[in-house]
Amino acid sequence: MTGLVLAAGGSRRFGEAKQLLPFRGRTLLDATLDMARACGFAELLVTLGGSAAAIRAEVDLSGVRAIENPAFSTGCGSSISAAVSSVSAASDRLVLLLGDQPGVRPSDVHRLARVPTPLGVCRYTDGLGHPFLFHRDVFGELAYLHGDKAVWKLLHAGMYPVTEIDADGTVPIDVDTREDYERLLANEQS
Repeated sequence: MTGLVLAAGGSRRFGEAKQLLPFRGRTLLDATLDMARACGFAELLVTLGGSAAAIRAEVDLSGVRAIENPAFSTGCGSSISAAVSSVSAASDRLVLLLGDQPGVRPSDVHRLARVPTPLGVCRYTDGLGHPFLFHRDVFGELAYLHGDKAVWKLLHAGMYPVTEIDADGTVPIDVDTREDYERLLANEQS
């Protein structure tokens, strides 16, 4: 199984590289990669784009293969399509994680990994959320994704059976705005 962390965004809405925001004594992306390493993936990929040089200089990328996405400004769909061709031929499943969502629990990823259908998604108490799981028979579709909500469109298109797994709590905070970041920091202190 391969883990793919999307971290190529240019942080237009945020105004600075949110991947490099201070969090748990390091960076937000470090925390997400630590969580992804705890999942025990056979292979871990991360997409880089908008702040690639700074991320390479500041983030611990050990054990992670970085995939450059020159089209990062067109949305996360381009990062997925850039990375899917780099997935090892031995990998039959891909778990999609967001680089600005360190609160995902490895236990939820482990349950998601056992989903028998081509697509899997987490069902939290307040709705559906990342991570997503894709079996190899969906990789062809992933190669042609574009835009920001591409995986959600694929999930809801009805082209493939989808299994929802129950995940504990609410959807983990995805840092898109200053308010999201402040909520994430406040949750760490409570």
